[in-house]
Amino acid sequence: MQVAVVERVKGFAQEVLAEFRKVTWPSRQELVNSTVVVIVVTVVLALFLGAVDIVLARAVEWVLSGGRKGI
Repeated sequence: MQVAVVERVKGFAQEVLAEFRKVTWPSRQELVNSTVVVIVVTVVLALFLGAVDIVLARAVEWVLSGGRKGI
């Protein structure tokens, strides 16, 4: 039983390595460019969502105060 499990794991590992050899890996420059794009988009999206959160929080606060406080 254990020998069969070991053989299956060994076969799986060999198949994984064979698939890894087929992959076209990005160059270092492509990797750096993609990383910069991801970081920039993440920061811009975080700033946008933060601004929307502040605006909505103030709007809800204004509504709940009965419109007595200024926005």
